Amino acid sequence: MITILSASRRLFSIVIALNLCCHLTFAKQSGRPNILFIAVDDLRCELGCYGVKEVISPNIDNLAATSVLFERAYCQQAVCNPSRVSLLTGLRPDSTHVWDLVTEMRTVMPNVITLPQYFRQHGYRAVAYGKIFHNPFPDAASWDEPTHNAQNVIAHSDENRAKLAAFKLQMKEAGKTDAAVKRMRGPATEIQEQPDERNYDGKQTGDAIEKMRELAKGESPFFLAVGYIRPHLPFIVPKPYWELYERDQIPLASNGFLPQDSPAVAFGDRSMGGFYEIRDYMDYADAPSPFERTLSETQQRELKHGYYASISFIDAQVGRLMACLTQLELEEETIVVLWSDHGWKLGEHAGWGKQTVYEIDTRAPLLIRVPGAAANGQVCKSLVEFVDIYPTLCELAGLPMSNDLEGISLAPLLDEPSASLKEAAFSQFPRKHDGKNYMGYAMRTDRYRYIEWFDAISGEVVARELYDHTTDAQENRNLGTDPANAELMSRLSAQLWNTLPRPAFPLGTVKS
Repeated sequence: MITILSASRRLFSIVIALNLCCHLTFAKQSGRPNILFIAVDDLRCELGCYGVKEVISPNIDNLAATSVLFERAYCQQAVCNPSRVSLLTGLRPDSTHVWDLVTEMRTVMPNVITLPQYFRQHGYRAVAYGKIFHNPFPDAASWDEPTHNAQNVIAHSDENRAKLAAFKLQMKEAGKTDAAVKRMRGPATEIQEQPDERNYDGKQTGDAIEKMRELAKGESPFFLAVGYIRPHLPFIVPKPYWELYERDQIPLASNGFLPQDSPAVAFGDRSMGGFYEIRDYMDYADAPSPFERTLSETQQRELKHGYYASISFIDAQVGRLMACLTQLELEEETIVVLWSDHGWKLGEHAGWGKQTVYEIDTRAPLLIRVPGAAANGQVCKSLVEFVDIYPTLCELAGLPMSNDLEGISLAPLLDEPSASLKEAAFSQFPRKHDGKNYMGYAMRTDRYRYIEWFDAISGEVVARELYDHTTDAQENRNLGTDPANAELMSRLSAQLWNTLPRPAFPLGTVKS
């Protein structure tokens, strides 16, 4: 186990966990709780329950009111595939060797036991709807049924599909590469004139509800995972959710610029714009790099409106799931977890995407509701990591704990949210810059974010970053270039590498 607790903290954890377990009674013959595991793609902490009053999210807010809300939960790598693999295996990216979108988990870890797979091995019926693992790689060993994907749904309208076909033809005629043409997608936003059930996430919810009704009749406890695509781009949701917001009233980011004195490696190749995934949508194909300028105000408002509408749409689907749980009288028998794989920039640092090691991308929502937990309805401000979710659910379900996991159980925080189990949270991200490969490691303490960038081949440290959250919560100025902070950074570096194992250079190749 990577994170080491002191003997006193271990004793505290055992006492609190035993206290928590005393509250839990479940009706299944196994005496074990069901798990409703809700994953939301690209959702940052932009919810009413996280203090963002501009966002309309009543159902998730209601769930938060009966859950422990983790204020400072961090993913281990801010992009879909590595983050999900890390969470679902309980291992950090340097252990999984999944650092990109194209590496399949089972090719590098054929024998790894995933979270739902482990629950299956202990008598649970595990079923998935939508995006739980990264989309191209559904994992058969994890589930009792093939991952369900909604059928007979509509994404882009016929008109926009025709526009995309014409745009791709123009790209070919302009000499664009086949890869660029293949990667291009339709508009980044679309207002759908259709009911929720014709949208992928709406249909998935209906299908998952029917499955929940079926699972409720069984003798085995269930692990039902429901993965939502939105608010990932493109922002395509039904019209009523767009109408919840006045576009000209949506606040824009106040820090639409790169952090002062930040190293270029932190954002990747200037020619590519690094993390600028929005360029893959036809109406933003010519979007400027963050090194050049920000998007226009009109573009920023359109995108943020789409993101907010998408959140409200997903919120409605979560409400449907929770209503079914109540209708089936399963609330007192079911642990509910809602999480997102990472954050997302809405114009902060001039970006529209994830893929950095900064706070805005690595921090994401985490709600855990355990029937009878003393801290339900409270906010936990302790530092936690998504790699902790696997051991947490094992402990809550009374399953034996694997020694191979690299996180720790958060069960003590569900009874005493003011407790502290970790001194820091850790994230990383690979970067291609100036023809070389790099890896950045970030450590978030109560006060600081400290980052080291390594040459992925030689292991040489090429840049350091330091952000003080007491004076710079948005991480707008890198203090790591100031010689006055050398001693502080030396201490933070020692803390970083006394907790994490040093990477074995050269690191494996990170694919595009």
